[in-house]
Amino acid sequence: MLQINHLLKTYGEKRAVDDLTLHIAPGEIYGFIGHNGAGKTTTLKSVAGILQYDKGEILVNGISVKKEPIAAKQQIAYIPDNPDLYEFMTGIKYLNFVADVFGVSAALRQERIRKYSDLLELTADLAQPISAYSHGMKQKLAIISAWLHDPKLIIMDEPFVGLDPKASHLLKGMMREVCDQGGAIFFSTHVLEVAEKLCDKVAIIKSGKLIKSGTMEEVKGDTSLEQVFLELEG
Repeated sequence: MLQINHLLKTYGEKRAVDDLTLHIAPGEIYGFIGHNGAGKTTTLKSVAGILQYDKGEILVNGISVKKEPIAAKQQIAYIPDNPDLYEFMTGIKYLNFVADVFGVSAALRQERIRKYSDLLELTADLAQPISAYSHGMKQKLAIISAWLHDPKLIIMDEPFVGLDPKASHLLKGMMREVCDQGGAIFFSTHVLEVAEKLCDKVAIIKSGKLIKSGTMEEVKGDTSLEQVFLELEG
């Protein structure tokens, strides 16, 4: 579903991402872990086609992000760590705008908007301007918009920040549902307990370099993911 091959992204002399190779198969929830500044967000933005990278190749469902950016972006949804939404719009206008961008039919968008806004308890607020939303409400709206066009790959940067426990639990179920239907999830998180329980595979990055990856059992063995992370970071 996602192939990152020898990715290099530099800022001046600094190598933000240094020769990163990761492959994510359909059906996998893949966690991406590292300290602040390790290169997680840079990697995710490169996969989403937001950042140009210096070397390497990124393929989404076999489509090159660099050579066929529009076709690749049609396969994905991206939720940043701090969703910047069009605050002059109401929630429902924003969702319809996103549905228009991805060519979602009227019937399908109605069905999906109803399903996910009811699930995340945002339906009653969709007529309100986004400028009146709390951070958690904006996060919920961004999640609904990401699920609208049935993407094959969902990329999320710290998706649980700002969500209450109930919404976090519901999001985990939504993520698993995507993977059960043949999609894939690639997300960063600092909440290692969540990653340990939720992820099929995990990758740990430090100073732009991949230092460990594999199934959760391969990475953590008989200890905890937190202990492995702290040892590798040390």
